[in-house]
Amino acid sequence: MAVLTQDGKQVWRRRTTGQSLVRWFGWLIGVAVFLFCWQRISEATTWFFVWDAPRIAGDIWSRATPPRWEYITQLGRPIWDTLNIATLGTLISLVLAIPVAFLAARNTTPSRVLARPIALLVIVSTRSVNSLIWALLLIAIIGPGVFAGVVAIAIRSVGFCAKLIYEAIEEIDHSQVEAITATGASRWQVMAYGIVPQILPALAGVAVFRWDINIRESTVLGLVGAGGIGLQLQSSLNVLAWPQVSLILLVILAAVVISEWVSAKVRGAII
Repeated sequence: MAVLTQDGKQVWRRRTTGQSLVRWFGWLIGVAVFLFCWQRISEATTWFFVWDAPRIAGDIWSRATPPRWEYITQLGRPIWDTLNIATLGTLISLVLAIPVAFLAARNTTPSRVLARPIALLVIVSTRSVNSLIWALLLIAIIGPGVFAGVVAIAIRSVGFCAKLIYEAIEEIDHSQVEAITATGASRWQVMAYGIVPQILPALAGVAVFRWDINIRESTVLGLVGAGGIGLQLQSSLNVLAWPQVSLILLVILAAVVISEWVSAKVRGAII
C-alpha cells in the first residue's frame, strides 16, 4: 500500500494506520490476558516446592537407578494385557465407527435432519471425554479389570475413527458412484462397490494410527484399575519401589517405540 508523505514522496507500507493500531491493540490484550493468568497461577502455586524440584528429581533418580532388571519376569503378562486392551479396543471401535461415519457423511446419511445430527453427537461426545474418565466410570459400573480398559479404549476411539472415516467418505470420487448408480444398483450395492473400495486405504490408515495412539493410552489405564502394565506401575509407586518404576517406564517406552515402528511400516505399505 502506498502512502503519500508531506514532501510528496510515496512510502510503501504493509498496513494502514488503523490496521496497525488494531494489531497492536490485539497484542496488548494478549499480553494483559497472559499476565492475568500468570498472576492467578502464581497465587495458587507453592513456589518452595518448585525451586526444590531439581533436588527432589535428583534424589528420585538416584533411587531409581539402576533398574531392578530381575523384576522384568513379572511384566510379561501386564504388557500383554496392555497390547490386548489397545488391539481389542481399536477393533471394537472400528466396528462401531464405520456405521456412525456413514450416518454422519453428507453423501451417505439417510437423513440430514435426524440421523446426521445424532451421529455427529456420538462422535463429539465420545471424543470429548478422556479414556481415563471412561475407565473410571466403567470401573464403577462393571468393576476393575482388563475388560473395563478395553471398553474405555473402544468408546474413546469411536469418535476419532468415525470423524476421519466420514471425512474420507465425503471426499470420494462421485463419478464412480454415479456410474454404479446408472447401472440400476441398489443403495447398498452402491455403498459396497462405489464407496467402500475408495475409503479402504483411509480406513486402514485410521485403524493403524488409532491403534498406535491406544497403545500409549492403555499403558496408563492401570493407574485407575483398568488392567495392563499401568497397574504394576501404580503398585510400585505406592510402595516407592523406584527401581521397579524405572524398569516399568523403560518397558513402556520400548512398547511405544515398537508400536510406532510397526504403525509407520504399515502406513507406509498402505500409502
